[in-house]
Amino acid sequence: DPTTGRMWNWQDAKIAVEYLFSAGRVTIAGRRNFERLYDLTERVLPAETLAAPAVEPAEAQRELIRMAARAQGIASARELCGVSGNSGYYPLPRELAARRVAELVEAGDLIPVRLSESKQQHYLSREAREPSAVAAGALLSPFDSLIWNRDRALRLFDFHYRISIYTPAAQRVHGYYVLPFLLGDRLVARVDLKADRKQARLVVPVVHVEPGADRDEVATALAAELRLMAGWLELDDVTVGGRGDLASSLTQALARC
Repeated sequence: DPTTGRMWNWQDAKIAVEYLFSAGRVTIAGRRNFERLYDLTERVLPAETLAAPAVEPAEAQRELIRMAARAQGIASARELCGVSGNSGYYPLPRELAARRVAELVEAGDLIPVRLSESKQQHYLSREAREPSAVAAGALLSPFDSLIWNRDRALRLFDFHYRISIYTPAAQRVHGYYVLPFLLGDRLVARVDLKADRKQARLVVPVVHVEPGADRDEVATALAAELRLMAGWLELDDVTVGGRGDLASSLTQALARC
C-alpha cells in the first residue's frame, strides 16, 4: 500500500534520504514548518568545515556529553546520554556512557553533585554558574532543554507536562498546544496558544496558573511576554478566551500593557 509507510509512517523516499543524512551525504538546509529540507552537504556546509579533520570518536562522544551538560545545567547520567534508552540528549550504550562520564569527571568537565530527595548521582557542567537571582521570563517550547525530558521536569520542578496535541479533545485539561511559562526559577503557568493569521492576532484559548503562584504577578509578566511574542510573529493583538483559572486576570493585565 503506497499510503502506508514504516518508521512513524515514513515512506521509502524518506527512509532513503534519512540514511543519506546519517551518512553525511546530504544535510538539512532549512525547514518548512516541521518539514526538513535537504540538500547536498557540500552545498550547505562551508568548505573549511568539510575539509576539517575528523574528530576521534571518543572525543566526539565526550563533547556531546559536555554539550548536554551545558544545556541542562545539572543532570543524571541517563539525562546526559541516554544510557541504553532515548531519554538522554545524545544516547549512548550504557557501558560506553558510564566510561565517558567517568572520563569527564576525572578531567574536571563534570562535577558530581547530589540533589536533596534524590538517590541518583547528578552532574554539573564545569561551565555552570550559580546566579545570585534568576530573572527569567519565557514561554517555553515543548522541546526546550528545561522540559523536553518530561520525567526530569516532574522530578525537579514537580511539573507534570504534556503538550496535549496527541490527547483526545475530551481528555485535554490545559488545551491543545500548551506552553509552560517560566518566571524566575519556577514554572508558573500553562498557556494554550494559537496564531490567527487571518485576524492578525495571537489567541490564548486556555490559560492556567500553577498552584502556589501569585496570580497577579504571573498575569502581568505573562501579558508582557505574549505582547512580545505577538510582535515577533507579526501579529497585531492578543486575545484571551474564557477558559482557565488565569483567563480573567490575564485579560486585565493585557489591557494595561
